[in-house]
Amino acid sequence: QVQLVESGGGLVQTGGSLRLSCTASGTIFSLAAMNWYRQAPGKQRELVAAITSGGITNYPDSVKGRFTISRDNAKNTVYLQMNNLKPEDTGVYYCNLEWGTIRYWGKGTLVTVSS
Repeated sequence: QVQLVESGGGLVQTGGSLRLSCTASGTIFSLAAMNWYRQAPGKQRELVAAITSGGITNYPDSVKGRFTISRDNAKNTVYLQMNNLKPEDTGVYYCNLEWGTIRYWGKGTLVTVSS
């Protein structure tokens, strides 16, 4: 069983920055792909950043150039650096671990971007 704990959310003004962290328990972190999803009020959960076990990253166009995902395998931690935040970035951000067919989710951290 893997537990994921997110932190770093909060209230920020438009144009500001936040850095989210997600720390995983267990021993499979370095073997797993890690993803950040967000869910805005009334909307479906969407992928905002992904990083493979080998460090290859992927982003949707909506955040490309503003968000950066990174990982520190020694700390079992994945990060999401978010710059130039916009009100539409508001939502609950969830960390996701993906290993084969196994998926684990954190409980989420709230990001609110005020205009």
